[in-house]
Amino acid sequence: MKLHPQERIEDSAQRLARVATRSLIDEARLSPKPGLVDSRGNGAHHDLTLDLMERSAHSLAPTFHALALQSWRRPADIALRQLVGRLGREGEAQMMEATGGVNTHRGAIWALGLLVCAAAMYGLEGSSEEIASAAARLASLPDSAAPKIFSKGLRATRRYRVPGAREEAQLGFPHVMRLALPQLRRSRQHGATEQQARLDALMAIMTSLSDTCVLSRAGLEGLEAMQKGARGVLLAGGTAQAEGRSALATLDKQMLALNASPGGAADLLAATLLLDAIACDEDLVASLPQHSHF
Repeated sequence: MKLHPQERIEDSAQRLARVATRSLIDEARLSPKPGLVDSRGNGAHHDLTLDLMERSAHSLAPTFHALALQSWRRPADIALRQLVGRLGREGEAQMMEATGGVNTHRGAIWALGLLVCAAAMYGLEGSSEEIASAAARLASLPDSAAPKIFSKGLRATRRYRVPGAREEAQLGFPHVMRLALPQLRRSRQHGATEQQARLDALMAIMTSLSDTCVLSRAGLEGLEAMQKGARGVLLAGGTAQAEGRSALATLDKQMLALNASPGGAADLLAATLLLDAIACDEDLVASLPQHSHF
């Protein structure tokens, strides 16, 4: 039965929400990730588990759906920015309720939420570059209703004078576009398994990201260890090589010893998986209603 155009938009928004949710779950399950929750255990965290991360991801599916639906073929303007901000804050509240007050995906709501909106703004017909640019335009607009919260991440950006998640989005996600996505595809082309390619993409992000989660927990020592260790993994040929896997195991031990967890890098890996899935998911694209670009 042929769907009405509005029904096809609804269906596409639901599919996009599922892809975003799956990206969060795939990131959480990916193993072995240094210092992070994964299929092996809790990493450097005492309040997080894989089950909690997956429950959190599922709780955000309605938020991603609402973001996609409200952003469908709309331009980036103040009205959309404020609507997106409100929906994001409502999603965060739902996440907190699902996790019993544990902050599992606050950064991911920001990053993936913007990219979901941007993908919907192009009706899922935009390239990864176009989606990232649209997300940057949206992130650069003011949201007058946003509460003034002095988070751990913001405290770290000010203390160490480094860019944070907001700046990453406003610049069009350079760690995703210039490092992670190219590394993901390069590793696949060189014969890595999907798990290895995704780990290599994570390492690419970690080579230069000023991860405020690491800075908050382990200071500059932790950040330098993360960046140097990630570079070592890639210089050893990545996780498809025995030497690269050994370097990754060493980095994991360092992160645990420093009580450091690169949560910012994990959020950007999930964003990478989302953009990659949008580009590769033929079923998602096939569901689209046919319209011209905005």
